[in-house]
Amino acid sequence: MVTGEAVVATASFPGLMTLQILVVEDHGDTRRVLTGLLGHFGHSISAADNVESALAFLRAKHFDAIVSDLALPDGSGCEVIREAKRRQHLTAVALTADGEEEDVRRGRDAGFDYHLTKPIDFAQLRTVLEQIAPANNARLA
Repeated sequence: MVTGEAVVATASFPGLMTLQILVVEDHGDTRRVLTGLLGHFGHSISAADNVESALAFLRAKHFDAIVSDLALPDGSGCEVIREAKRRQHLTAVALTADGEEEDVRRGRDAGFDYHLTKPIDFAQLRTVLEQIAPANNARLA
């Protein structure tokens, strides 16, 4: 059974392809703000608060991108990304308070394509997602 939240986008922005995004974040307020904002950007969002629920979503649904915290209560976002990349072709964005070079390397080794540090710079996240959309659109063409 998949647990978590699903947010259906109601807004859309011209020129920006809607992405299916899985947000994996254990901090409730951060998860709600992030999913709300990404939904406002026009994306379809699913949200998980731990590794187990994220993996359940990955078994049930296709995603274009995952935005994941690294430190989760039942493991690491790296576990989620390794499994996600094994199952699907998607882009992975790490969101973490750890921005040291070693943390970035560990994230890249796990399969993260981007590494953003907290507090979240929403303009930077939106720029990353705008780069993902054309790549996904080209794959679908």
